Amino acid sequence: MSMWRGLALALALAGSAAGVARADTVLDGSTGDAFFRIVVPTVWNGDLVIYNHGFSLAPPTPVTDLGPLAPLQLAEGYAVAASSYSQLGWALFETRKDNVALFSTFKANFGAPNRTLVTGASLGGLVTAQALELAKLGTQAGSFPFCGALAGSRNWDGALDLRLLYDNVCKDVPGAAIPGGATGLPAPGFPGFPFTQTQLALAVNACTGILAPPAFRTPDQAARLAKILSVTTIPESFLLTDMGFATFAMSNLTFDPDKLDGKLGTGNLFVDYPDPVVNATIKRVFPHPLAALKLFLFHTPLFDAPAGSKVISMHTDKDGLVVVEQERSYDKVLSSAKLTTAIVVEAAPTHCGFTQGELVAGWESLRGWVGTGVKPGAAQIQGLCSALVGGGLAAGPCRIDPNYVVQSLDNRILPRF
Repeated sequence: MSMWRGLALALALAGSAAGVARADTVLDGSTGDAFFRIVVPTVWNGDLVIYNHGFSLAPPTPVTDLGPLAPLQLAEGYAVAASSYSQLGWALFETRKDNVALFSTFKANFGAPNRTLVTGASLGGLVTAQALELAKLGTQAGSFPFCGALAGSRNWDGALDLRLLYDNVCKDVPGAAIPGGATGLPAPGFPGFPFTQTQLALAVNACTGILAPPAFRTPDQAARLAKILSVTTIPESFLLTDMGFATFAMSNLTFDPDKLDGKLGTGNLFVDYPDPVVNATIKRVFPHPLAALKLFLFHTPLFDAPAGSKVISMHTDKDGLVVVEQERSYDKVLSSAKLTTAIVVEAAPTHCGFTQGELVAGWESLRGWVGTGVKPGAAQIQGLCSALVGGGLAAGPCRIDPNYVVQSLDNRILPRF
Protein backbone atom coordinates (compact mmCIF):
# COMPACT_ATOMS: atom_id res chain seq x y z
CA MET A 1 0.00 0.00 0.00
CA SER A 2 1.40 3.43 -0.94
CA MET A 3 2.05 6.02 1.73
CA TRP A 4 -0.77 8.21 0.41
CA ARG A 5 -3.30 5.36 0.33
CA GLY A 6 -2.28 4.29 3.83
CA LEU A 7 -2.56 7.82 5.19
CA ALA A 8 -5.90 8.37 3.47
CA LEU A 9 -7.23 5.17 5.02
CA ALA A 10 -5.93 6.10 8.45
CA LEU A 11 -7.46 9.57 8.25
CA ALA A 12 -10.75 8.10 7.10
CA LEU A 13 -10.77 5.64 9.99
CA ALA A 14 -9.78 8.34 12.45
CA GLY A 15 -12.75 10.48 11.48
CA SER A 16 -15.37 7.76 11.09
CA ALA A 17 -17.54 5.60 13.30
CA ALA A 18 -15.44 2.65 12.15
CA GLY A 19 -12.42 4.26 13.81
CA VAL A 20 -14.31 4.60 17.09
CA ALA A 21 -15.68 1.06 16.92
CA ARG A 22 -12.37 -0.75 16.53
CA ALA A 23 -11.73 -3.28 19.28
CA ASP A 24 -8.93 -1.31 20.91
CA THR A 25 -7.59 -2.45 24.26
CA VAL A 26 -8.04 0.34 26.82
CA LEU A 27 -6.19 0.28 30.13
CA ASP A 28 -7.06 2.94 32.71
CA GLY A 29 -5.49 3.23 36.11
CA SER A 30 -3.17 5.19 38.35
CA THR A 31 0.48 5.21 39.35
CA GLY A 32 0.86 6.93 42.69
CA ASP A 33 -0.90 10.30 42.40
CA ALA A 34 -1.14 10.25 38.60
CA PHE A 35 -3.86 8.70 36.47
CA PHE A 36 -3.16 7.18 33.08
CA ARG A 37 -4.86 5.85 30.00
CA ILE A 38 -3.26 3.44 27.53
CA VAL A 39 -4.94 2.44 24.27
CA VAL A 40 -3.51 -0.32 22.09
CA PRO A 41 -5.13 -0.96 18.69
CA THR A 42 -6.05 -4.46 17.63
CA VAL A 43 -3.42 -4.34 14.90
CA TRP A 44 -0.51 -2.78 16.79
CA ASN A 45 2.56 -1.72 14.85
CA GLY A 46 4.78 -2.18 17.91
CA ASP A 47 5.42 1.53 18.56
CA LEU A 48 4.15 3.71 21.41
CA VAL A 49 3.12 7.37 21.36
CA ILE A 50 3.10 9.25 24.67
CA TYR A 51 1.05 12.47 24.74
CA ASN A 52 1.72 15.20 27.32
CA HIS A 53 -1.11 17.61 28.08
CA GLY A 54 -0.87 21.32 28.80
CA PHE A 55 -1.02 23.50 31.90
CA SER A 56 -3.95 23.14 34.30
CA LEU A 57 -4.58 24.19 37.88
CA ALA A 58 -7.32 21.56 38.25
CA PRO A 59 -6.39 18.56 40.43
CA PRO A 60 -5.40 15.40 38.51
CA THR A 61 -8.37 13.37 37.29
CA PRO A 62 -8.76 10.18 35.21
CA VAL A 63 -7.37 10.63 31.71
CA THR A 64 -9.74 11.01 28.77
CA ASP A 65 -7.62 13.17 26.44
CA LEU A 66 -4.93 11.41 24.41
CA GLY A 67 -4.21 14.46 22.27
CA PRO A 68 -5.55 15.88 19.01
CA LEU A 69 -3.69 13.34 16.88
CA ALA A 70 -4.70 10.22 18.83
CA PRO A 71 -7.48 9.04 16.45
CA LEU A 72 -5.06 9.17 13.52
CA GLN A 73 -2.21 7.58 15.48
CA LEU A 74 -4.42 4.70 16.60
CA ALA A 75 -5.68 4.20 13.05
CA GLU A 76 -2.06 4.02 11.90
CA GLY A 77 -1.39 1.23 14.40
CA TYR A 78 0.34 3.10 17.21
CA ALA A 79 -0.43 2.49 20.86
CA VAL A 80 -1.16 5.82 22.58
CA ALA A 81 -0.75 6.63 26.26
CA ALA A 82 -1.05 9.69 28.48
CA SER A 83 -0.60 10.63 32.13
CA SER A 84 -2.65 13.15 34.09
CA TYR A 85 0.60 14.15 35.88
CA SER A 86 0.76 13.83 39.64
CA GLN A 87 0.96 17.60 40.18
CA LEU A 88 -1.23 20.41 38.97
CA GLY A 89 0.08 23.66 37.51
CA TRP A 90 3.82 23.68 36.76
CA ALA A 91 4.05 19.89 37.07
CA LEU A 92 7.65 19.56 35.83
CA PHE A 93 8.92 18.63 39.29
CA GLU A 94 7.31 15.18 38.87
CA THR A 95 6.55 14.70 35.16
CA ARG A 96 9.73 12.76 34.45
CA LYS A 97 8.72 10.24 37.11
CA ASP A 98 5.12 10.25 35.84
CA ASN A 99 6.20 9.36 32.31
CA VAL A 100 8.66 6.73 33.51
CA ALA A 101 5.85 5.16 35.56
CA LEU A 102 3.53 5.31 32.55
CA PHE A 103 6.14 3.67 30.31
CA SER A 104 6.83 0.98 32.91
CA THR A 105 3.12 0.23 33.18
CA PHE A 106 2.85 -0.08 29.42
CA LYS A 107 5.86 -2.37 29.29
CA ALA A 108 4.54 -4.58 32.10
CA ASN A 109 1.18 -5.03 30.36
CA PHE A 110 2.02 -5.06 26.66
CA GLY A 111 5.76 -5.60 26.42
CA ALA A 112 8.47 -3.15 25.44
CA PRO A 113 7.57 -1.07 22.39
CA ASN A 114 9.94 -1.09 19.47
CA ARG A 115 10.10 2.69 19.47
CA THR A 116 8.62 5.52 21.54
CA LEU A 117 7.47 8.82 20.07
CA VAL A 118 6.62 11.63 22.48
CA THR A 119 4.30 14.54 21.71
CA GLY A 120 2.83 17.36 23.74
CA ALA A 121 1.23 20.79 23.63
CA SER A 122 2.05 23.97 25.57
CA LEU A 123 3.38 22.89 28.99
CA GLY A 124 3.26 19.39 27.51
CA GLY A 125 5.72 20.53 24.87
CA LEU A 126 8.20 21.23 27.65
CA VAL A 127 7.36 17.89 29.29
CA THR A 128 8.13 16.33 25.90
CA ALA A 129 11.51 18.07 25.82
CA GLN A 130 12.18 16.92 29.39
CA ALA A 131 11.34 13.34 28.43
CA LEU A 132 13.74 13.50 25.49
CA GLU A 133 16.51 14.77 27.75
CA LEU A 134 15.95 12.77 30.95
CA ALA A 135 13.18 10.22 30.99
CA LYS A 136 14.71 7.23 29.13
CA LEU A 137 11.42 5.93 27.73
CA GLY A 138 12.82 3.04 25.74
CA THR A 139 14.05 3.82 22.24
CA GLN A 140 12.87 7.40 21.86
CA ALA A 141 12.76 7.73 18.10
CA GLY A 142 11.04 11.09 17.74
CA SER A 143 9.42 14.05 19.48
CA PHE A 144 6.73 16.47 18.36
CA PRO A 145 6.29 19.39 20.78
CA PHE A 146 3.84 22.02 19.54
CA CYS A 147 3.31 25.47 21.06
CA GLY A 148 5.80 24.24 23.64
CA ALA A 149 6.97 26.25 26.66
CA LEU A 150 10.49 25.32 25.64
CA ALA A 151 12.29 28.13 27.47
CA GLY A 152 11.40 26.45 30.77
CA SER A 153 11.89 28.61 33.85
CA ARG A 154 12.18 31.80 31.80
CA ASN A 155 8.41 31.70 31.46
CA TRP A 156 8.29 32.72 35.11
CA ASP A 157 10.55 35.70 34.48
CA GLY A 158 7.91 37.04 32.11
CA ALA A 159 5.13 36.32 34.60
CA LEU A 160 6.96 38.18 37.35
CA ASP A 161 7.57 41.18 35.11
CA LEU A 162 3.89 41.37 34.21
CA ARG A 163 2.74 41.11 37.83
CA LEU A 164 5.16 43.73 39.16
CA LEU A 165 4.46 46.01 36.20
CA TYR A 166 0.73 45.74 36.83
CA ASP A 167 1.23 46.70 40.47
CA ASN A 168 3.44 49.61 39.43
CA VAL A 169 1.04 51.02 36.84
CA CYS A 170 -2.23 50.32 38.67
CA LYS A 171 -1.28 50.87 42.33
CA ASP A 172 -3.33 54.07 42.82
CA VAL A 173 -6.41 53.02 40.82
CA PRO A 174 -9.55 52.36 42.90
CA GLY A 175 -10.66 48.74 42.60
CA ALA A 176 -7.50 47.62 40.79
CA ALA A 177 -5.55 46.15 43.72
CA ILE A 178 -4.63 42.46 43.55
CA PRO A 179 -3.16 40.85 46.68
CA GLY A 180 0.17 39.06 46.64
CA GLY A 181 2.69 41.02 44.61
CA ALA A 182 5.69 39.05 43.38
CA THR A 183 4.30 35.77 44.73
CA GLY A 184 1.20 36.13 42.57
CA LEU A 185 -1.28 35.73 45.40
CA PRO A 186 -0.56 35.44 49.13
CA ALA A 187 -1.69 31.80 49.27
CA PRO A 188 -1.57 28.77 46.96
CA GLY A 189 -3.19 29.71 43.68
CA PHE A 190 -6.27 27.59 43.28
CA PRO A 191 -8.79 29.68 41.29
CA GLY A 192 -11.77 30.51 43.49
CA PHE A 193 -9.92 30.80 46.80
CA PRO A 194 -9.04 33.20 48.27
CA PHE A 195 -9.21 35.33 45.12
CA THR A 196 -11.36 34.38 42.12
CA GLN A 197 -10.83 34.70 38.39
CA THR A 198 -13.80 37.07 38.29
CA GLN A 199 -12.20 39.29 40.92
CA LEU A 200 -8.99 39.28 38.90
CA ALA A 201 -10.81 40.29 35.72
CA LEU A 202 -12.66 43.10 37.49
CA ALA A 203 -9.46 44.43 39.04
CA VAL A 204 -7.60 44.44 35.70
CA ASN A 205 -10.62 46.07 34.09
CA ALA A 206 -10.70 48.82 36.71
CA CYS A 207 -7.13 49.69 35.78
CA THR A 208 -7.17 49.19 32.02
CA GLY A 209 -10.77 48.92 30.81
CA ILE A 210 -9.80 45.62 29.22
CA LEU A 211 -13.37 44.26 29.37
CA ALA A 212 -14.81 47.28 27.56
CA PRO A 213 -14.54 48.18 23.86
CA PRO A 214 -11.73 50.70 23.28
CA ALA A 215 -14.16 53.57 22.71
CA PHE A 216 -15.59 53.10 26.22
CA ARG A 217 -12.24 53.19 28.06
CA THR A 218 -11.24 56.36 29.86
CA PRO A 219 -8.09 58.11 28.62
CA ASP A 220 -6.30 57.05 31.82
CA GLN A 221 -7.35 53.42 31.36
CA ALA A 222 -6.19 53.47 27.74
CA ALA A 223 -2.84 54.96 28.75
CA ARG A 224 -2.26 52.40 31.49
CA LEU A 225 -3.19 49.55 29.18
CA ALA A 226 -0.87 50.86 26.48
CA LYS A 227 2.02 51.03 28.94
CA ILE A 228 1.51 47.47 30.18
CA LEU A 229 1.27 46.11 26.66
CA SER A 230 4.26 48.06 25.36
CA VAL A 231 6.59 46.99 28.18
CA THR A 232 5.54 43.33 28.11
CA THR A 233 4.79 42.99 24.34
CA ILE A 234 1.70 40.95 25.27
CA PRO A 235 -1.17 41.04 22.75
CA GLU A 236 -4.17 42.79 24.26
CA SER A 237 -6.33 39.71 23.79
CA PHE A 238 -3.99 37.75 26.09
CA LEU A 239 -3.70 40.18 28.99
CA LEU A 240 -6.27 38.51 31.24
CA THR A 241 -4.92 35.04 30.42
CA ASP A 242 -1.38 36.09 31.22
CA MET A 243 -2.47 37.87 34.41
CA GLY A 244 -4.05 34.60 35.51
CA PHE A 245 -0.71 32.88 34.99
CA ALA A 246 1.09 35.67 36.88
CA THR A 247 -1.27 35.37 39.87
CA PHE A 248 -2.88 31.96 40.32
CA ALA A 249 -0.12 29.92 38.68
CA MET A 250 2.70 31.93 40.26
CA SER A 251 1.15 31.54 43.69
CA ASN A 252 0.74 27.79 43.30
CA LEU A 253 4.35 27.45 42.12
CA THR A 254 5.66 29.54 45.01
CA PHE A 255 3.67 28.13 47.92
CA ASP A 256 3.13 24.47 47.05
CA PRO A 257 5.36 22.56 49.54
CA ASP A 258 6.25 20.08 46.79
CA LYS A 259 7.39 22.88 44.49
CA LEU A 260 9.14 25.99 45.87
CA ASP A 261 7.67 25.79 49.39
CA GLY A 262 7.10 29.50 49.93
CA LYS A 263 10.30 30.72 48.26
CA LEU A 264 10.44 32.99 45.23
CA GLY A 265 12.03 31.31 42.21
CA THR A 266 12.62 34.37 40.03
CA GLY A 267 13.57 38.01 40.46
CA ASN A 268 14.07 41.28 38.60
CA LEU A 269 16.82 43.04 40.54
CA PHE A 270 18.91 44.01 37.50
CA VAL A 271 16.27 43.92 34.75
CA ASP A 272 16.40 46.94 32.45
CA TYR A 273 12.81 47.83 31.54
CA PRO A 274 12.29 49.83 28.33
CA ASP A 275 10.12 52.49 30.01
CA PRO A 276 12.27 54.87 32.09
CA VAL A 277 9.54 55.65 34.63
CA VAL A 278 8.81 51.95 35.14
CA ASN A 279 12.53 51.20 35.33
CA ALA A 280 12.98 53.77 38.09
CA THR A 281 9.91 52.89 40.15
CA ILE A 282 9.04 49.18 39.72
CA LYS A 283 9.48 46.99 42.78
CA ARG A 284 12.69 44.95 42.70
CA VAL A 285 12.84 41.43 44.14
CA PHE A 286 15.58 38.85 44.39
CA PRO A 287 14.95 35.12 44.02
CA HIS A 288 15.81 32.62 46.71
CA PRO A 289 18.96 30.96 45.27
CA LEU A 290 17.92 27.38 45.96
CA ALA A 291 14.38 27.98 44.70
CA ALA A 292 15.73 29.55 41.51
CA LEU A 293 18.02 26.57 40.99
CA LYS A 294 15.21 24.10 41.60
CA LEU A 295 12.92 25.93 39.18
CA PHE A 296 15.65 25.93 36.54
CA LEU A 297 16.25 22.21 36.95
CA PHE A 298 12.51 21.40 36.74
CA HIS A 299 12.71 22.08 33.91
CA THR A 300 14.75 24.18 31.51
CA PRO A 301 16.17 22.31 28.49
CA LEU A 302 19.94 22.30 28.82
CA PHE A 303 21.50 19.34 26.99
CA ASP A 304 21.48 18.23 23.40
CA ALA A 305 19.21 15.30 22.56
CA PRO A 306 20.67 11.78 22.31
CA ALA A 307 22.23 10.67 19.06
CA GLY A 308 19.64 9.72 16.47
CA SER A 309 16.90 11.87 18.01
CA LYS A 310 14.46 13.51 15.63
CA VAL A 311 12.40 16.51 16.76
CA ILE A 312 9.84 18.58 14.91
CA SER A 313 8.72 21.62 16.89
CA MET A 314 5.78 23.74 15.72
CA HIS A 315 4.59 27.14 16.96
CA THR A 316 2.20 29.91 16.00
CA ASP A 317 3.93 33.24 15.51
CA LYS A 318 1.59 35.46 17.58
CA ASP A 319 1.08 33.25 20.64
CA GLY A 320 0.55 35.58 23.60
CA LEU A 321 0.94 32.97 26.34
CA VAL A 322 3.86 30.84 25.15
CA VAL A 323 5.72 33.20 22.85
CA VAL A 324 7.21 31.94 19.61
CA GLU A 325 10.68 33.17 20.61
CA GLN A 326 10.91 30.19 22.94
CA GLU A 327 11.70 28.18 19.81
CA ARG A 328 14.94 30.15 19.49
CA SER A 329 15.96 29.00 22.98
CA TYR A 330 15.31 25.36 22.07
CA ASP A 331 17.19 25.78 18.81
CA LYS A 332 20.25 26.77 20.83
CA VAL A 333 20.03 23.55 22.86
CA LEU A 334 19.50 20.97 20.10
CA SER A 335 21.87 20.46 17.21
CA SER A 336 20.45 21.37 13.81
CA ALA A 337 20.64 17.76 12.61
CA LYS A 338 18.09 16.77 15.25
CA LEU A 339 15.58 19.62 15.04
CA THR A 340 13.21 21.07 12.46
CA THR A 341 11.20 24.12 13.53
CA ALA A 342 7.99 25.04 11.71
CA ILE A 343 6.36 28.43 12.39
CA VAL A 344 2.70 29.02 11.54
CA VAL A 345 1.96 32.65 10.64
CA GLU A 346 -1.53 33.53 11.88
CA ALA A 347 -3.78 36.51 11.27
CA ALA A 348 -4.67 36.98 14.95
CA PRO A 349 -2.99 35.78 18.16
CA THR A 350 -3.88 32.31 19.44
CA HIS A 351 -2.36 29.78 21.78
CA CYS A 352 -1.93 26.46 19.97
CA GLY A 353 -4.28 27.58 17.19
CA PHE A 354 -3.11 25.07 14.60
CA THR A 355 -5.30 23.69 11.85
CA GLN A 356 -5.79 19.96 11.47
CA GLY A 357 -3.70 20.00 8.30
CA GLU A 358 -0.75 21.66 10.05
CA LEU A 359 -0.69 19.22 12.95
CA VAL A 360 -1.13 16.16 10.72
CA ALA A 361 1.62 17.41 8.41
CA GLY A 362 3.94 17.85 11.40
CA TRP A 363 3.19 14.37 12.68
CA GLU A 364 3.48 12.69 9.30
CA SER A 365 6.75 14.50 8.61
CA LEU A 366 8.13 13.19 11.90
CA ARG A 367 6.98 9.67 11.01
CA GLY A 368 8.68 9.96 7.64
CA TRP A 369 11.90 11.21 9.23
CA VAL A 370 11.90 8.34 11.74
CA GLY A 371 11.20 5.82 9.00
CA THR A 372 13.61 7.03 6.31
CA GLY A 373 16.22 9.07 8.17
CA VAL A 374 15.64 11.96 5.76
CA LYS A 375 15.15 15.19 7.67
CA PRO A 376 12.24 17.37 6.46
CA GLY A 377 12.43 21.14 6.42
CA ALA A 378 9.63 23.57 7.15
CA ALA A 379 8.99 23.90 3.40
CA GLN A 380 8.39 20.15 3.14
CA ILE A 381 5.97 20.25 6.09
CA GLN A 382 4.08 23.13 4.47
CA GLY A 383 4.02 21.25 1.19
CA LEU A 384 2.64 18.13 2.85
CA CYS A 385 -0.01 20.20 4.61
CA SER A 386 -1.06 21.73 1.29
CA ALA A 387 -1.27 18.28 -0.29
CA LEU A 388 -3.38 16.94 2.59
CA VAL A 389 -5.77 19.87 2.48
CA GLY A 390 -5.89 19.90 -1.32
CA GLY A 391 -6.68 16.19 -1.35
CA GLY A 392 -9.52 16.58 1.13
CA LEU A 393 -7.69 14.59 3.79
CA ALA A 394 -7.44 17.36 6.41
CA ALA A 395 -8.86 20.77 7.15
CA GLY A 396 -6.71 23.81 6.46
CA PRO A 397 -5.47 26.35 5.85
CA CYS A 398 -1.72 25.73 5.73
CA ARG A 399 0.25 28.74 7.05
CA ILE A 400 3.78 27.50 7.74
CA ASP A 401 6.36 30.05 6.58
CA PRO A 402 9.66 28.31 5.72
CA ASN A 403 11.43 31.68 5.73
CA TYR A 404 10.27 32.79 9.17
CA VAL A 405 13.19 33.84 11.37
CA VAL A 406 12.60 33.38 15.11
CA GLN A 407 14.03 36.27 17.09
CA SER A 408 15.83 36.19 20.44
CA LEU A 409 13.72 35.43 23.48
CA ASP A 410 15.35 38.45 25.16
CA ASN A 411 13.16 40.59 22.89
CA ARG A 412 10.04 39.25 24.62
CA ILE A 413 11.16 38.15 28.10
CA LEU A 414 13.75 40.56 29.44
CA PRO A 415 17.03 38.97 30.56
CA ARG A 416 17.65 38.83 34.30
CA PHE A 417 21.33 39.47 34.91
